[in-house]
Amino acid sequence: MHNRRLAAALAVVASAALAGSLALVRPAAADTSLKQLAEGKGKYFGTALVQSNLSNSTLVGVATSQFDMMTPGNEMKWDTTEPSNGSFNFGPGDALVAFAQAHSMRVRGHNLVWHSQLPGWVSSLPSNQVQAAMETHITTEATHYKGEVYSWDVVNEPFNDDGTLRQDAFYNAMGSGYIADAIRTAHAADPNAKLYLNDYNIEGENAKSNAMYSLVQSLLAQGVPISGIGLESHFILGQVPSTMLANMQRFAALGLDVAVTELDDRIQLPASSANLQQQASDYSTVVSNCLAVTRCVGVSQWGVGDADSWIPGTFSGYGAATMYDQNYQPKPAYTASVNALGGSSGGSSSSSPSTPTSSSSSSGGGGGACKVSDTVDAWNTGLTENITIDNTGSAAVSGWSLVFTLASGQTITNGWNASYSPSSGQVTATNASYDGAIAPGGSVSIGFQATHTGNAAAPASFSLNGQACSS
Repeated sequence: MHNRRLAAALAVVASAALAGSLALVRPAAADTSLKQLAEGKGKYFGTALVQSNLSNSTLVGVATSQFDMMTPGNEMKWDTTEPSNGSFNFGPGDALVAFAQAHSMRVRGHNLVWHSQLPGWVSSLPSNQVQAAMETHITTEATHYKGEVYSWDVVNEPFNDDGTLRQDAFYNAMGSGYIADAIRTAHAADPNAKLYLNDYNIEGENAKSNAMYSLVQSLLAQGVPISGIGLESHFILGQVPSTMLANMQRFAALGLDVAVTELDDRIQLPASSANLQQQASDYSTVVSNCLAVTRCVGVSQWGVGDADSWIPGTFSGYGAATMYDQNYQPKPAYTASVNALGGSSGGSSSSSPSTPTSSSSSSGGGGGACKVSDTVDAWNTGLTENITIDNTGSAAVSGWSLVFTLASGQTITNGWNASYSPSSGQVTATNASYDGAIAPGGSVSIGFQATHTGNAAAPASFSLNGQACSS
Protein backbone atom coordinates (compact mmCIF):
# COMPACT_ATOMS: atom_id res chain seq x y z
CA MET A 1 0.00 0.00 0.00
CA HIS A 2 2.94 2.35 0.46
CA ASN A 3 3.30 2.87 -3.31
CA ARG A 4 -0.32 3.94 -3.44
CA ARG A 5 0.14 6.46 -0.67
CA LEU A 6 3.27 7.83 -2.34
CA ALA A 7 1.39 8.26 -5.60
CA ALA A 8 -1.48 9.91 -3.78
CA ALA A 9 0.82 12.28 -1.94
CA LEU A 10 2.58 13.28 -5.13
CA ALA A 11 -0.75 13.84 -6.86
CA VAL A 12 -1.97 16.05 -4.02
CA VAL A 13 1.19 18.14 -4.16
CA ALA A 14 0.97 18.44 -7.93
CA SER A 15 -2.72 19.32 -7.93
CA ALA A 16 -2.29 21.83 -5.13
CA ALA A 17 0.49 23.53 -7.04
CA LEU A 18 -1.63 23.53 -10.17
CA ALA A 19 -4.59 24.95 -8.28
CA GLY A 20 -2.41 27.76 -7.01
CA SER A 21 -1.38 28.62 -10.55
CA LEU A 22 -5.06 28.82 -11.53
CA ALA A 23 -6.03 31.45 -9.01
CA LEU A 24 -5.93 34.24 -11.58
CA VAL A 25 -7.07 32.09 -14.50
CA ARG A 26 -10.54 31.16 -13.36
CA PRO A 27 -11.66 32.46 -9.98
CA ALA A 28 -14.69 30.52 -8.89
CA ALA A 29 -18.04 32.18 -8.39
CA ALA A 30 -18.97 30.45 -5.17
CA ASP A 31 -22.70 30.77 -5.60
CA THR A 32 -23.24 30.20 -9.32
CA SER A 33 -21.28 27.05 -10.12
CA LEU A 34 -23.06 23.91 -11.28
CA LYS A 35 -21.89 22.03 -8.22
CA GLN A 36 -23.13 24.55 -5.69
CA LEU A 37 -26.47 24.99 -7.41
CA ALA A 38 -26.84 21.19 -7.51
CA GLU A 39 -25.80 20.85 -3.88
CA GLY A 40 -28.48 23.38 -3.01
CA LYS A 41 -30.98 20.90 -4.48
CA GLY A 42 -29.47 17.92 -2.67
CA LYS A 43 -27.78 16.63 -5.84
CA TYR A 44 -24.27 16.56 -7.28
CA PHE A 45 -22.94 17.66 -10.67
CA GLY A 46 -19.95 15.62 -11.80
CA THR A 47 -17.52 15.05 -14.64
CA ALA A 48 -15.15 12.37 -15.91
CA LEU A 49 -11.38 12.81 -15.91
CA VAL A 50 -8.42 10.80 -17.12
CA GLN A 51 -4.96 11.20 -15.66
CA SER A 52 -3.60 13.15 -18.63
CA ASN A 53 -6.28 15.82 -18.08
CA LEU A 54 -4.53 16.90 -14.87
CA SER A 55 -1.78 18.65 -16.84
CA ASN A 56 -4.26 20.94 -18.64
CA SER A 57 -4.65 23.97 -16.38
CA THR A 58 -7.68 25.35 -18.24
CA LEU A 59 -9.52 22.03 -18.08
CA VAL A 60 -8.63 21.63 -14.41
CA GLY A 61 -9.84 25.14 -13.69
CA VAL A 62 -13.29 24.33 -15.05
CA ALA A 63 -13.39 20.89 -13.43
CA THR A 64 -12.53 22.11 -9.95
CA SER A 65 -14.76 25.18 -10.03
CA GLN A 66 -17.85 23.52 -11.52
CA PHE A 67 -17.96 19.85 -10.51
CA ASP A 68 -18.12 18.02 -7.18
CA MET A 69 -18.05 14.39 -8.37
CA MET A 70 -15.31 12.76 -10.42
CA THR A 71 -15.48 9.54 -12.44
CA PRO A 72 -12.14 8.13 -13.63
CA GLY A 73 -12.47 7.62 -17.38
CA ASN A 74 -10.17 4.59 -17.66
CA GLU A 75 -7.97 4.32 -14.59
CA MET A 76 -10.13 1.92 -12.58
CA LYS A 77 -11.03 -0.42 -15.44
CA TRP A 78 -9.77 -3.98 -15.47
CA ASP A 79 -7.16 -3.56 -18.23
CA THR A 80 -5.45 -0.87 -16.13
CA THR A 81 -5.92 -2.27 -12.64
CA GLU A 82 -5.13 -5.96 -13.33
CA PRO A 83 -3.44 -6.23 -16.72
CA SER A 84 -2.16 -9.72 -15.92
CA ASN A 85 -3.57 -12.32 -13.57
CA GLY A 86 -2.88 -11.33 -9.97
CA SER A 87 -0.75 -8.29 -10.89
CA PHE A 88 -2.51 -5.13 -9.75
CA ASN A 89 -1.74 -1.54 -10.74
CA PHE A 90 -3.62 1.15 -8.83
CA GLY A 91 -1.21 4.05 -9.43
CA PRO A 92 -3.26 5.84 -12.12
CA GLY A 93 -6.48 5.48 -10.15
CA ASP A 94 -4.78 6.62 -6.96
CA ALA A 95 -3.61 9.80 -8.68
CA LEU A 96 -7.15 10.69 -9.70
CA VAL A 97 -8.57 9.85 -6.28
CA ALA A 98 -5.94 12.05 -4.64
CA PHE A 99 -6.77 14.87 -7.05
CA ALA A 100 -10.47 14.53 -6.28
CA GLN A 101 -9.83 14.55 -2.54
CA ALA A 102 -7.62 17.63 -2.83
CA HIS A 103 -10.50 19.46 -4.54
CA SER A 104 -13.40 18.23 -2.40
CA MET A 105 -14.77 16.01 -5.15
CA ARG A 106 -16.30 12.63 -4.41
CA VAL A 107 -15.46 9.67 -6.64
CA ARG A 108 -17.69 7.35 -8.67
CA GLY A 109 -15.74 4.12 -9.04
CA HIS A 110 -15.89 3.00 -12.67
CA ASN A 111 -15.89 0.04 -13.08
CA LEU A 112 -15.37 -3.45 -11.68
CA VAL A 113 -16.82 -5.83 -14.30
CA TRP A 114 -17.20 -4.98 -18.00
CA HIS A 115 -16.96 -6.92 -21.22
CA SER A 116 -14.85 -4.16 -22.79
CA GLN A 117 -11.34 -3.02 -21.84
CA LEU A 118 -10.98 -6.51 -20.42
CA PRO A 119 -7.50 -8.01 -20.64
CA GLY A 120 -7.25 -11.08 -22.82
CA TRP A 121 -6.15 -13.30 -19.98
CA VAL A 122 -9.62 -13.13 -18.42
CA SER A 123 -11.41 -14.29 -21.56
CA SER A 124 -8.80 -17.01 -22.03
CA LEU A 125 -9.42 -18.58 -18.63
CA PRO A 126 -11.14 -21.98 -18.43
CA SER A 127 -14.79 -21.34 -17.55
CA ASN A 128 -14.37 -22.95 -14.13
CA GLN A 129 -11.78 -20.30 -13.18
CA VAL A 130 -13.63 -17.15 -14.24
CA GLN A 131 -15.72 -16.75 -11.10
CA ALA A 132 -12.71 -16.90 -8.81
CA ALA A 133 -10.85 -14.40 -10.99
CA MET A 134 -13.83 -12.04 -10.98
CA GLU A 135 -14.32 -12.25 -7.24
CA THR A 136 -10.61 -11.74 -6.57
CA HIS A 137 -10.52 -8.72 -8.87
CA ILE A 138 -13.58 -7.11 -7.30
CA THR A 139 -12.44 -7.82 -3.75
CA THR A 140 -8.93 -6.51 -4.32
CA GLU A 141 -9.97 -3.30 -6.07
CA ALA A 142 -12.95 -2.48 -3.87
CA THR A 143 -10.87 -3.13 -0.75
CA HIS A 144 -8.07 -0.94 -2.09
CA TYR A 145 -10.46 2.00 -2.51
CA LYS A 146 -12.61 1.24 0.52
CA GLY A 147 -13.85 4.47 2.07
CA GLU A 148 -12.59 6.54 -0.87
CA VAL A 149 -15.35 6.03 -3.42
CA TYR A 150 -18.95 7.15 -3.23
CA SER A 151 -20.17 4.39 -5.50
CA TRP A 152 -19.11 1.61 -7.84
CA ASP A 153 -20.42 0.74 -11.27
CA VAL A 154 -20.14 -2.91 -10.31
CA VAL A 155 -21.29 -4.32 -13.64
CA ASN A 156 -21.09 -2.01 -16.63
CA GLU A 157 -23.22 -2.42 -19.75
CA PRO A 158 -24.51 -5.96 -19.14
CA PHE A 159 -27.27 -5.80 -21.79
CA ASN A 160 -27.57 -5.89 -25.54
CA ASP A 161 -29.98 -3.35 -27.01
CA ASP A 162 -32.67 -6.02 -27.45
CA GLY A 163 -32.68 -6.68 -23.71
CA THR A 164 -30.70 -9.91 -23.75
CA LEU A 165 -27.62 -10.23 -21.56
CA ARG A 166 -24.27 -9.93 -23.31
CA GLN A 167 -22.59 -13.31 -23.74
CA ASP A 168 -19.22 -12.21 -22.39
CA ALA A 169 -16.67 -14.17 -20.40
CA PHE A 170 -18.65 -13.77 -17.18
CA TYR A 171 -22.06 -14.73 -18.55
CA ASN A 172 -20.60 -17.67 -20.48
CA ALA A 173 -18.96 -19.01 -17.32
CA MET A 174 -21.63 -18.26 -14.72
CA GLY A 175 -24.85 -17.41 -16.50
CA SER A 176 -26.93 -14.43 -15.37
CA GLY A 177 -26.00 -15.16 -11.77
CA TYR A 178 -22.65 -13.43 -12.25
CA ILE A 179 -24.32 -10.06 -11.70
CA ALA A 180 -25.68 -10.92 -8.26
CA ASP A 181 -22.36 -12.51 -7.33
CA ALA A 182 -20.43 -9.41 -8.42
CA ILE A 183 -22.63 -7.07 -6.38
CA ARG A 184 -22.46 -9.25 -3.29
CA THR A 185 -18.68 -9.49 -3.61
CA ALA A 186 -18.31 -5.71 -3.91
CA HIS A 187 -20.58 -5.18 -0.91
CA ALA A 188 -18.50 -7.55 1.20
CA ALA A 189 -15.35 -5.61 0.30
CA ASP A 190 -16.81 -2.13 0.88
CA PRO A 191 -20.17 -2.21 2.68
CA ASN A 192 -20.58 1.57 2.60
CA ALA A 193 -20.17 2.13 -1.15
CA LYS A 194 -23.25 2.57 -3.31
CA LEU A 195 -23.42 -0.27 -5.82
CA TYR A 196 -24.76 0.38 -9.32
CA LEU A 197 -25.56 -1.31 -12.58
CA ASN A 198 -24.69 1.12 -15.37
CA ASP A 199 -25.74 1.03 -19.03
CA TYR A 200 -26.55 3.12 -22.09
CA ASN A 201 -29.83 3.32 -24.05
CA ILE A 202 -31.79 2.60 -20.87
CA GLU A 203 -32.72 6.25 -20.30
CA GLY A 204 -36.23 5.87 -21.71
CA GLU A 205 -38.71 3.02 -21.53
CA ASN A 206 -37.72 0.39 -24.10
CA ALA A 207 -36.75 -3.28 -24.38
CA LYS A 208 -33.35 -2.69 -22.83
CA SER A 209 -34.58 -0.66 -19.86
CA ASN A 210 -37.43 -3.13 -19.35
CA ALA A 211 -34.86 -5.93 -19.13
CA MET A 212 -32.85 -3.92 -16.62
CA TYR A 213 -36.00 -3.28 -14.60
CA SER A 214 -36.85 -6.99 -14.53
CA LEU A 215 -33.29 -7.87 -13.56
CA VAL A 216 -33.33 -5.41 -10.70
CA GLN A 217 -36.66 -6.72 -9.44
CA SER A 218 -35.13 -10.19 -9.38
CA LEU A 219 -31.98 -8.99 -7.60
CA LEU A 220 -34.01 -7.21 -4.93
CA ALA A 221 -36.16 -10.30 -4.43
CA GLN A 222 -32.95 -12.26 -3.81
CA GLY A 223 -31.72 -9.72 -1.26
CA VAL A 224 -28.84 -8.59 -3.45
CA PRO A 225 -27.51 -5.28 -2.07
CA ILE A 226 -27.90 -3.18 -5.21
CA SER A 227 -28.13 0.57 -4.57
CA GLY A 228 -28.83 2.22 -7.88
CA ILE A 229 -29.05 2.37 -11.66
CA GLY A 230 -26.74 4.49 -13.79
CA LEU A 231 -28.23 5.98 -16.94
CA GLU A 232 -25.22 6.76 -19.14
CA SER A 233 -27.14 9.28 -21.28
CA HIS A 234 -24.93 9.46 -24.37
CA PHE A 235 -27.54 11.28 -26.42
CA ILE A 236 -27.83 12.38 -30.03
CA LEU A 237 -29.06 15.94 -30.46
CA GLY A 238 -32.80 16.24 -30.00
CA GLN A 239 -33.25 12.60 -28.98
CA VAL A 240 -33.64 12.74 -25.19
CA PRO A 241 -36.44 10.17 -24.67
CA SER A 242 -39.81 11.60 -23.72
CA THR A 243 -40.18 8.68 -21.29
CA MET A 244 -36.94 9.41 -19.43
CA LEU A 245 -38.64 10.94 -16.39
CA ALA A 246 -41.17 8.13 -16.08
CA ASN A 247 -38.39 5.58 -16.46
CA MET A 248 -36.33 7.20 -13.71
CA GLN A 249 -39.39 7.27 -11.47
CA ARG A 250 -40.11 3.56 -11.90
CA PHE A 251 -36.60 2.59 -10.85
CA ALA A 252 -36.76 5.00 -7.92
CA ALA A 253 -40.09 3.46 -6.89
CA LEU A 254 -38.23 0.17 -6.35
CA GLY A 255 -36.20 1.93 -3.64
CA LEU A 256 -33.16 2.50 -5.84
CA ASP A 257 -31.12 5.61 -6.50
CA VAL A 258 -30.80 6.69 -10.11
CA ALA A 259 -27.99 8.77 -11.58
CA VAL A 260 -27.18 10.30 -14.94
CA THR A 261 -23.64 9.03 -15.20
CA GLU A 262 -22.04 9.89 -18.57
CA LEU A 263 -24.05 12.72 -20.11
CA ASP A 264 -23.18 14.19 -23.48
CA ASP A 265 -25.27 15.23 -26.48
CA ARG A 266 -23.51 14.84 -29.82
CA ILE A 267 -24.11 17.14 -32.76
CA GLN A 268 -23.34 16.59 -36.43
CA LEU A 269 -20.56 19.04 -37.24
CA PRO A 270 -20.34 21.89 -37.84
CA ALA A 271 -22.71 22.83 -35.03
CA SER A 272 -25.12 25.62 -35.94
CA SER A 273 -26.63 28.16 -33.57
CA ALA A 274 -29.91 26.24 -33.76
CA ASN A 275 -28.07 23.01 -32.88
CA LEU A 276 -26.52 24.62 -29.82
CA GLN A 277 -29.90 25.91 -28.68
CA GLN A 278 -31.39 22.42 -29.10
CA GLN A 279 -28.49 21.03 -27.10
CA ALA A 280 -29.25 23.56 -24.38
CA SER A 281 -32.85 22.34 -24.36
CA ASP A 282 -31.67 18.73 -24.14
CA TYR A 283 -29.40 19.47 -21.18
CA SER A 284 -32.16 21.40 -19.46
CA THR A 285 -34.53 18.45 -19.90
CA VAL A 286 -32.04 15.98 -18.41
CA VAL A 287 -31.24 18.16 -15.41
CA SER A 288 -34.93 18.92 -14.85
CA ASN A 289 -35.76 15.21 -14.99
CA CYS A 290 -33.21 14.50 -12.29
CA LEU A 291 -34.51 17.33 -10.13
CA ALA A 292 -38.04 15.93 -10.43
CA VAL A 293 -37.02 12.55 -8.97
CA THR A 294 -36.10 12.63 -5.30
CA ARG A 295 -33.89 9.56 -5.65
CA CYS A 296 -31.98 10.93 -8.62
CA VAL A 297 -28.74 11.72 -6.82
CA GLY A 298 -26.99 13.71 -9.53
CA VAL A 299 -25.79 14.28 -13.05
CA SER A 300 -22.29 13.66 -14.41
CA GLN A 301 -21.06 14.82 -17.81
CA TRP A 302 -18.61 12.54 -19.62
CA GLY A 303 -15.59 14.80 -19.91
CA VAL A 304 -15.22 18.50 -19.16
CA GLY A 305 -15.39 20.11 -22.61
CA ASP A 306 -15.53 19.44 -26.32
CA ALA A 307 -11.72 19.41 -26.50
CA ASP A 308 -11.46 16.29 -24.31
CA SER A 309 -14.68 14.58 -25.38
CA TRP A 310 -14.55 11.00 -26.68
CA ILE A 311 -17.26 11.67 -29.26
CA PRO A 312 -15.23 12.88 -32.31
CA GLY A 313 -12.88 9.92 -32.06
CA THR A 314 -15.75 7.45 -31.90
CA PHE A 315 -18.57 8.91 -34.01
CA SER A 316 -17.22 10.27 -37.28
CA GLY A 317 -18.60 13.69 -38.16
CA TYR A 318 -20.00 14.31 -34.69
CA GLY A 319 -18.78 16.40 -31.77
CA ALA A 320 -19.58 19.55 -29.78
CA ALA A 321 -21.24 17.21 -27.27
CA THR A 322 -20.60 18.97 -23.93
CA MET A 323 -21.41 22.20 -22.09
CA TYR A 324 -17.98 23.69 -22.83
CA ASP A 325 -16.45 24.42 -26.21
CA GLN A 326 -12.98 23.62 -27.56
CA ASN A 327 -11.54 26.46 -25.46
CA TYR A 328 -13.48 25.46 -22.34
CA GLN A 329 -15.82 28.42 -22.62
CA PRO A 330 -19.44 27.80 -21.55
CA LYS A 331 -21.97 27.08 -24.28
CA PRO A 332 -25.75 27.59 -24.17
CA ALA A 333 -26.08 24.13 -22.59
CA TYR A 334 -24.18 25.42 -19.57
CA THR A 335 -26.52 28.37 -19.14
CA ALA A 336 -29.52 26.08 -19.60
CA SER A 337 -28.20 23.71 -16.92
CA VAL A 338 -27.62 26.59 -14.52
CA ASN A 339 -31.13 27.85 -15.13
CA ALA A 340 -32.62 24.39 -14.68
CA LEU A 341 -30.87 24.15 -11.33
CA GLY A 342 -32.58 27.35 -10.24
CA GLY A 343 -29.68 29.68 -10.87
CA SER A 344 -29.47 32.43 -13.42
CA SER A 345 -26.84 33.75 -15.77
CA GLY A 346 -25.57 35.66 -12.77
CA GLY A 347 -27.00 34.01 -9.72
CA SER A 348 -26.35 34.91 -6.14
CA SER A 349 -27.07 33.44 -2.79
CA SER A 350 -27.54 34.93 0.61
CA SER A 351 -24.86 32.66 1.98
CA SER A 352 -22.13 33.95 -0.32
CA PRO A 353 -19.93 36.95 0.41
CA SER A 354 -20.89 38.53 -2.87
CA THR A 355 -22.62 41.85 -3.36
CA PRO A 356 -25.14 41.90 -6.20
CA THR A 357 -24.98 45.16 -8.10
CA SER A 358 -27.14 46.31 -10.98
CA SER A 359 -25.96 49.05 -13.26
CA SER A 360 -26.82 50.33 -16.69
CA SER A 361 -26.85 53.57 -18.55
CA SER A 362 -29.77 55.79 -19.27
CA SER A 363 -31.08 55.53 -22.77
CA GLY A 364 -29.87 57.87 -25.43
CA GLY A 365 -32.03 60.58 -26.91
CA GLY A 366 -35.31 59.29 -28.18
CA GLY A 367 -35.07 56.10 -26.11
CA GLY A 368 -32.80 53.13 -26.81
CA ALA A 369 -33.34 49.97 -28.79
CA CYS A 370 -31.44 48.00 -26.15
CA LYS A 371 -31.67 47.37 -22.44
CA VAL A 372 -28.80 46.01 -20.37
CA SER A 373 -28.93 44.60 -16.88
CA ASP A 374 -26.04 43.09 -15.01
CA THR A 375 -25.22 41.39 -11.76
CA VAL A 376 -21.82 41.41 -10.07
CA ASP A 377 -20.93 38.71 -7.56
CA ALA A 378 -17.68 39.72 -5.87
CA TRP A 379 -15.36 38.12 -3.35
CA ASN A 380 -11.91 38.99 -2.04
CA THR A 381 -9.95 39.77 -5.22
CA GLY A 382 -12.31 38.27 -7.80
CA LEU A 383 -15.74 38.79 -9.30
CA THR A 384 -18.20 37.28 -11.74
CA GLU A 385 -20.30 39.62 -13.87
CA ASN A 386 -23.29 38.42 -15.85
CA ILE A 387 -24.88 40.70 -18.42
CA THR A 388 -28.23 40.38 -20.17
CA ILE A 389 -28.78 42.34 -23.39
CA ASP A 390 -32.43 42.85 -24.39
CA ASN A 391 -33.43 43.99 -27.87
CA THR A 392 -36.18 46.52 -27.13
CA GLY A 393 -36.37 47.74 -30.71
CA SER A 394 -38.56 46.63 -33.60
CA ALA A 395 -35.74 45.34 -35.79
CA ALA A 396 -33.59 42.26 -35.30
CA VAL A 397 -29.98 42.73 -34.28
CA SER A 398 -27.62 40.78 -36.53
CA GLY A 399 -24.13 40.88 -35.10
CA TRP A 400 -23.35 43.04 -32.10
CA SER A 401 -20.64 44.68 -30.04
CA LEU A 402 -21.27 45.82 -26.48
CA VAL A 403 -18.94 48.52 -25.16
CA PHE A 404 -18.42 49.27 -21.46
CA THR A 405 -15.67 50.48 -19.17
CA LEU A 406 -14.39 48.39 -16.27
CA ALA A 407 -13.66 50.04 -12.95
CA SER A 408 -10.02 50.79 -12.24
CA GLY A 409 -8.13 47.68 -11.14
CA GLN A 410 -10.48 45.17 -12.80
CA THR A 411 -9.03 42.71 -15.33
CA ILE A 412 -11.04 40.10 -17.20
CA THR A 413 -9.56 36.60 -16.87
CA ASN A 414 -12.11 34.64 -18.89
CA GLY A 415 -15.56 35.10 -20.39
CA TRP A 416 -18.39 33.26 -22.06
CA ASN A 417 -20.86 33.74 -24.93
CA ALA A 418 -18.73 36.63 -26.30
CA SER A 419 -15.11 37.60 -26.95
CA TYR A 420 -13.70 40.42 -24.83
CA SER A 421 -10.97 42.89 -25.83
CA PRO A 422 -8.99 44.36 -24.20
CA SER A 423 -9.16 42.80 -20.74
CA SER A 424 -9.24 46.10 -18.83
CA GLY A 425 -10.30 49.71 -19.32
CA GLN A 426 -12.83 50.23 -22.12
CA VAL A 427 -13.86 46.75 -23.24
CA THR A 428 -15.66 45.62 -26.35
CA ALA A 429 -17.61 42.37 -26.07
CA THR A 430 -18.31 40.87 -29.50
CA ASN A 431 -20.91 38.18 -30.13
CA ALA A 432 -19.97 34.53 -30.41
CA SER A 433 -20.75 32.58 -33.58
CA TYR A 434 -23.98 31.24 -32.09
CA ASP A 435 -25.55 34.31 -30.41
CA GLY A 436 -25.10 37.17 -32.88
CA ALA A 437 -28.80 37.40 -33.77
CA ILE A 438 -31.17 39.01 -31.25
CA ALA A 439 -34.80 39.12 -32.38
CA PRO A 440 -37.08 41.99 -31.32
CA GLY A 441 -38.04 41.24 -27.75
CA GLY A 442 -35.26 38.72 -27.52
CA SER A 443 -32.20 38.70 -25.32
CA VAL A 444 -28.75 37.22 -24.97
CA SER A 445 -26.76 36.55 -21.82
CA ILE A 446 -22.99 36.94 -21.62
CA GLY A 447 -20.55 37.21 -18.77
CA PHE A 448 -17.02 37.13 -17.53
CA GLN A 449 -14.83 36.59 -14.51
CA ALA A 450 -12.32 39.21 -13.46
CA THR A 451 -9.82 40.06 -10.77
CA HIS A 452 -10.09 43.35 -8.90
CA THR A 453 -7.98 45.37 -6.47
CA GLY A 454 -10.81 46.47 -4.22
CA ASN A 455 -13.29 48.13 -6.56
CA ALA A 456 -15.86 45.56 -7.72
CA ALA A 457 -18.33 48.08 -9.14
CA ALA A 458 -20.24 47.35 -12.33
CA PRO A 459 -19.67 49.49 -15.42
CA ALA A 460 -21.51 52.81 -15.34
CA SER A 461 -22.90 52.50 -18.87
CA PHE A 462 -23.27 50.20 -21.84
CA SER A 463 -23.69 50.83 -25.55
CA LEU A 464 -24.72 48.28 -28.17
CA ASN A 465 -23.48 48.85 -31.72
CA GLY A 466 -22.80 52.46 -30.80
CA GLN A 467 -26.17 53.17 -29.16
CA ALA A 468 -26.53 53.76 -25.43
CA CYS A 469 -28.71 51.17 -23.68
CA SER A 470 -31.35 51.75 -21.04
CA SER A 471 -31.70 49.99 -17.72
